[in-house]
Amino acid sequence: MCGLCGDGLNRRQLLFAGLAAPLALGPFDKEGLVEPVLRLQPQSGPRRVAVTLDCCPGHFDMRIAPVLVERRIPATIFVTAVWMRMNPEGLAYFLQHKDIFTLENHGARHLPPILGTRRVYGLEVAGSWPAIQAEINGGALAITQATGRVPQWYRGAAGLYTPSMVPRIEALGVRVAGYSLNSDEGAGLPAAIVQARIEAARDGDVIEGHINQPKRASGAGIAAGLAALQQSGAQFARLS
Repeated sequence: MCGLCGDGLNRRQLLFAGLAAPLALGPFDKEGLVEPVLRLQPQSGPRRVAVTLDCCPGHFDMRIAPVLVERRIPATIFVTAVWMRMNPEGLAYFLQHKDIFTLENHGARHLPPILGTRRVYGLEVAGSWPAIQAEINGGALAITQATGRVPQWYRGAAGLYTPSMVPRIEALGVRVAGYSLNSDEGAGLPAAIVQARIEAARDGDVIEGHINQPKRASGAGIAAGLAALQQSGAQFARLS
């Protein structure tokens, strides 16, 4: 999620039975918004998780990326078009390691897919369906131009959605990318707490964090947490 947000399940109101399951809407939060949950399909064997990291507008956290490469931990990176323009060296690093990183859509301008005129975690919302479409299409175009492939997943800024927009987004042929473990609450938590949350990941968790805030302590916690998770015997699945 982009922006500060708690990790309680009361605000994660779209439930997935697994990556291949359809969305099922549950009750909304007090603002009438929904926050998707995505989990891996259960399987027998070692604990298995998926790593997803957001590149909201910001920079490139080199405390995290080399750990993923050195340890061969696959990660889905949700990039905004504005981040790609601001960080050509970071983008080049991702593209040099396509076996580790898969780039997916976090929007063109980092506008939450929410109707109306409110602000969410300080972010201006898209406001209308045409603006949401432009946000999705603009992000997808930037990724396609950089990678030569069309992204399959979209995660809205702030991780929140106007409920009626979810089926319209998926009707565009993209999957809405939720998560089940918010590791850093918008890159706002101390490293030790982030590391502990990741180490405590349950089988099937889709982990969300940020790789665009190199000056915040949370990035060190993501790197340490993922290394410890691997050392514990956990396996890492791709979000595909």
